Amino acid sequence: MKGYKWKIILWSVVLITIMNGFLRSVPDGVSYRSEEKDGHIEFLYDLTYMKDNEYIKEQKIFSEQLKLIDEAKDFILLDMFLFNDDYNRSTKVVYPKISKRLTEALINKKRQNPNVKILFITDEINNFYGVYESEYIKELKDNNIPVIITNMEKMRDSNPMYSGVWRTFIKWFGVGSKGMLPNPFRPDSSKVTLRGYLKLINFKANHRKVIISDKGAIVSSMNPHDASGNHSNMAFKVTGPIIEDLIKSELNVLKISGFEEDVSIEYKGDNIVSNGTVTLITEGKIKDSLIKEIKDAKRGYEIKIAMFYLSERDVIEELINASRRGVDVKIVLDSNKDAFGVKKNGIPNRQVALELKDKSDNNIEIKWYDTHGEQFHTKLIIVKKEEETIVIGGSANLTRRNIGDYNLETDLMVRLKRDDRIEKSVLNYFNRIWSNEDGLYTVDYAEYEDESILRTMIYRLQEWSGFSTF
Repeated sequence: MKGYKWKIILWSVVLITIMNGFLRSVPDGVSYRSEEKDGHIEFLYDLTYMKDNEYIKEQKIFSEQLKLIDEAKDFILLDMFLFNDDYNRSTKVVYPKISKRLTEALINKKRQNPNVKILFITDEINNFYGVYESEYIKELKDNNIPVIITNMEKMRDSNPMYSGVWRTFIKWFGVGSKGMLPNPFRPDSSKVTLRGYLKLINFKANHRKVIISDKGAIVSSMNPHDASGNHSNMAFKVTGPIIEDLIKSELNVLKISGFEEDVSIEYKGDNIVSNGTVTLITEGKIKDSLIKEIKDAKRGYEIKIAMFYLSERDVIEELINASRRGVDVKIVLDSNKDAFGVKKNGIPNRQVALELKDKSDNNIEIKWYDTHGEQFHTKLIIVKKEEETIVIGGSANLTRRNIGDYNLETDLMVRLKRDDRIEKSVLNYFNRIWSNEDGLYTVDYAEYEDESILRTMIYRLQEWSGFSTF
């Protein structure tokens, strides 16, 4: 009987830990929506596609990031999810050396101007959750550039059933440093530990992709990660008072990560020519803002979405409702068949696409981006109204983890006048890939239609439980 009581106590502790990790409040400064502010906005994109049987890569975002670094005078603040050259070399695919080039650009900047303040925030996936230190992170540190590994423990658990057990029984043993298991991201790299794998399965991430300087900021869907170098992506480059909000948001990440050094970063501002308004939205406020825009859409409005992952249940429901109200909804999705040389099974996008088509009586139009080993990694939502167009984009996929206050995410919501140059640029981008103008970008829905009941059940279980990579 005594042993039975101890089991009850033990599993009560696990249950309490599960509930605490799932229901806890997000830290101060997280899940934030700024005031709407005037700004100067540029729309950037990367596109990889086929034209006349040739593999074409239009890469604009990284060069603009390097330019922002080069022009900085006072400070550079980066927050990047994937920052490494890990991938399976046996695939024989050649990737651009983005991580190395970014590292060299920051080090050269520091050498040229020792007074410039540079801080680099990143996710613990790049150090395999503390098992080792990546060469690029070590190189930055060796050149007096602080690298802050985000402490995601203070965020809510997206995989609560597992995380409760991990926190109770496994966390206290650390992750170790002498691994014997193959690195899942790069088999020829450092060996990793079982405890590192067990921490990975919490599926928690600082998923942001932001560079801020005294000259402006770039908020994007692009990771400075070699194996992501051929992906299609989008970005906003902005100047104006919204920079102050972006800085504040990143300083809060430093705070929750235990970075205690005095950070004196101030955006002094430039004289800008405003071409729209900008609102910073992070984490759950991305979902709130998007749901409101979809709900407000009425007959005659257009919703255009270009997205790597779409699986969040409330967003799906509101898109169906909007279609029933007569809103024109067009969606371009990644087919979820490729991930750094590994073949995937199409979950969740193919299952969600089927549901959207069926429940809208085929009124929601869907196409797949025609990838060739790379990913359609864009995260972009356009709501075209009578007199203005709202555009939301940045790091966040439309999944429970990305917009449910679990991951750290940064998006911008920009409000543009109809027929403005930037509005035309955004719409021309979407129409180009939708209509296959000057190249082959998208294929019809039937190309990857999947009516599998089993995979639909798997998707719904993964989205509900959080036991997934999306």
